[in-house]
Amino acid sequence: MLTDCRAKTGHVIVCGLDGVALRTIEQLHLAGVSVVVVAEGSQTRGHQNLSRWGIPVITGSARVRETLAAAGLAGAVAVVCVQDNDLQTLETALLVLRLRPDVRLVVQLANVGVGRALSELTGPGTVLDVASLSAPSVVEACLRRTEHRLEVEGTSFIAAELTVDQDGSLRELFGDLAPIAVVGHGGGDMVICPGRDHVVAAGDRVAVVGTEADLAAGRGPRRPVVVADRSREGRLRRAWGAVGRLARTLAGEADRSIGITLGVLAGVFGIAVIVLLIGYRKPDGRHMNLVDAIYFTVETIGTIGYGDFSFAAQAQWLRVFAIALMILGATLVTMLFALLTNLLISRRIAESLGRRNLGRMRGHVVVVGLGSVGMRVVEGLLAQSRTVVVLDRDEDNRYLAQARALGVPVVIADATQPATLHTVGLAKAAAVAVLTSDELINIETGLAMRDQLGERWREVPVVLRVFDAALAETVETSLGFRFVRSASALAAPWFVGAALGLDVLGTFYVDRMPFLMARLTVAADGGLDGLAMQELSARTRVVAINRAGSSAGQLEYPPRSGTRFEAGDRAYIVGPYEELLQVLRRDALSASQLPTPPPRRTASTEGLRGG
Repeated sequence: MLTDCRAKTGHVIVCGLDGVALRTIEQLHLAGVSVVVVAEGSQTRGHQNLSRWGIPVITGSARVRETLAAAGLAGAVAVVCVQDNDLQTLETALLVLRLRPDVRLVVQLANVGVGRALSELTGPGTVLDVASLSAPSVVEACLRRTEHRLEVEGTSFIAAELTVDQDGSLRELFGDLAPIAVVGHGGGDMVICPGRDHVVAAGDRVAVVGTEADLAAGRGPRRPVVVADRSREGRLRRAWGAVGRLARTLAGEADRSIGITLGVLAGVFGIAVIVLLIGYRKPDGRHMNLVDAIYFTVETIGTIGYGDFSFAAQAQWLRVFAIALMILGATLVTMLFALLTNLLISRRIAESLGRRNLGRMRGHVVVVGLGSVGMRVVEGLLAQSRTVVVLDRDEDNRYLAQARALGVPVVIADATQPATLHTVGLAKAAAVAVLTSDELINIETGLAMRDQLGERWREVPVVLRVFDAALAETVETSLGFRFVRSASALAAPWFVGAALGLDVLGTFYVDRMPFLMARLTVAADGGLDGLAMQELSARTRVVAINRAGSSAGQLEYPPRSGTRFEAGDRAYIVGPYEELLQVLRRDALSASQLPTPPPRRTASTEGLRGG
């Protein structure tokens, strides 16, 4: 062990040093919170950062009582478990529950069922999943969504990115809508949380927050309102549209040989009907009508024969034609049934057919990398009725069965090869999300995508998952990628907030900057008690406040700059999460000011001890 922190008090213990763990440690450090890290093995990059920040590291297993004791568990105010896998994390969480049932515990678990069971012991909002927290931002980028819905005590707020169509101040253009960022159309630095008298020019993009009603009624650029057609004709059009989409889907999945067989069968059927109309004579000498000809053709090809029609008394040439029709028709029907059986039942043939026909898709989203984040993104895109194709290198991927059960085509191949990108129909794709767990592979794949997209590079969103913040900035500025996302950066605020008492409600990007909406309860005698909102950091915005003693849903919005905080107020704040953590630091950072952890069910905890 590198150090011993048994006597330390008022600190947060973070178990883990990779990905979201390092981001969580960094944000806690920037917020002025005392941190102790427990890490297994040698993780050079992480240790270098911790050494620079002056953060003590306990080297050892967090699943061992002595290691947690050396990290100062007895005096810690919170423990954050973000280890390499769910089993290690769960073991650590249960051990912490046994040793310190009163400590605030925050746990990262990807397994939803296990996480739900553990949250019954640790309390709501304390078991988090990085994939679920970060996937919505990736989905929004793929769909080019510039609106983010946020629920605040039963009221829907929307953070929307709007393009200015005339010069003027934010107050003139947007009224009471809360501006949180301005991005100039000519480039330059983003202005974060500008004042309402800030002047913008036509073409600038402004991110504002307000209720849905305020956005619809407010001044400035209007969002298009789509009204559903509920008339009988509208319902019929939607029904026929659904039938058409089903037919196109079936046609896209069908193999070429099925189409050829159906075409030949249809041709034979048509010729037989015409021959019967011309040559067949009933006992009374009359010709067949069209319905009789179709009916008898189906009988003959199906080799059924009900005795109502017969070729026995017909001309010899027609009887020879009937022999050929029965043989050829039975052969074609048998071939068609065999091909359909293979298409519906054979898994290997279904995969092969899918690869050959993905090129026919258009407007779909290609997801590269089927890990936990990739799977959540696939589910999010499907929920938005988007067609998805998955590309992964690992044929033993644990999520393959889940993706295929959702009807998503999966291609096992190298995403950096042009032939592979052609196979998944990149030329006609609407968006791409590159989400493997290796950032070097992600960058290489992104560059291959850019090369293959050619002139479409600027119009097709290519979302790139990059872990390191400095590398992400380099990729954006030097390589021209517009949608670089970090699952760790998106998820870390939730872990920090849960550890410190800042309730995170949502994370989203404005241009290339991650923003956060969070709820903060003003502490009695804390730094915010009695403070006017205009005295807060210039890079944060209070969009709503619920006064102490008011019932849920009685929001004051938008609050005026002269409004003063009072103890017990619930303030809803938007801004970059570093700034929000500084607000939290100003309000309460000592152990006595942190919220009391939620009660835990002692009986259940005791039961887990025995296990």
